[in-house]
Amino acid sequence: MPAPALRDTAPGISRRLLLCGASSAALVAHPAVAAAAAAQNTWPQKPIRLVVPFAAGGGTDIVARMIGRTLSQQLGQPVVIDNKPGASTLIGTEIAARARPDGYTLLLAASTSYSVNPALRAARAYNPSRDLAPIAIVARVPLVLFAGGTAPWHSLSELVGAAKARPGQIRYATFGNASGSHLTGELFALAAGVQLQDIPYRGSSQAMVAVIGGEVDLGIDTVASVAPNARSGKVRALGIVGAARSGLLPGVRTLAEQGLPEASFDAWYGVAAPAHTPAPVLARLTRAMSDTLASPALQAQLRAQGIEPTMVGAAAFQQQVEREIPRYRALAHRAGIAVE
Repeated sequence: MPAPALRDTAPGISRRLLLCGASSAALVAHPAVAAAAAAQNTWPQKPIRLVVPFAAGGGTDIVARMIGRTLSQQLGQPVVIDNKPGASTLIGTEIAARARPDGYTLLLAASTSYSVNPALRAARAYNPSRDLAPIAIVARVPLVLFAGGTAPWHSLSELVGAAKARPGQIRYATFGNASGSHLTGELFALAAGVQLQDIPYRGSSQAMVAVIGGEVDLGIDTVASVAPNARSGKVRALGIVGAARSGLLPGVRTLAEQGLPEASFDAWYGVAAPAHTPAPVLARLTRAMSDTLASPALQAQLRAQGIEPTMVGAAAFQQQVEREIPRYRALAHRAGIAVE
């Protein structure tokens, strides 16, 4: 039966006024709808905090500052970088996840925060699927397996041969237990059929110094960190861990090209907001991020650091995380990586 026609209920009350009243009542009855509508029309009206769960000066911080400058132009508001390092990115990520979901606090972090920690740290204080709203994967960066400049290995095959002859005696630097570099080292060891000894350090710079000084035998770091030291002869790059070679080290083959495709590790950077951020704000952020990453000047700046800009939307971002978590969890189990 068709719905009855809307009619005036009293003299002087027009049909249009009644419709307007009904619309206002609906908004009052549904404050989330009202908040979303207001957000769409007014956001942003103040500076945006971009939380980076690493110390200033590292690869993630570099990406955040480069992207933040161009993003602020797109949004018409300053983007303020807030470095919150510690606990393998748990501290900074939790700060962002617990922030008010109004679009004024965002997270820019590496895959450690989105897939490595959820896979390996059952007692973590946040749950990415529940507490974060993915916006975009904004960059990918190849990692490099490298040795000190005076190390006896000049190729990956020589290293693998030595590791098989000396099980557990070749040491490699990590950025901490269950960090991305730790996981990458174990991926390589499993793929090559060798046993290595992981040695944890506080961060990239300390690990690099340890490899250069011969304190440990190997390191795994971004191509941007390794390339200058490789050119100077302080370290020797043995293989790119990612899917493709890097323009900063064009002569260095990937591990897959050298017969170890299962050792590949996809390192990337993503931007997310607290869960329950209004959909119109997320849509505005996605458009602004897409326009930001389309900037030729920004692309050139990132590539000069060995970082490949990309724009992967929220759905594909979530799918990538969902693929990686079980893979890394299984790897940790096979490699015996224990997390407190």
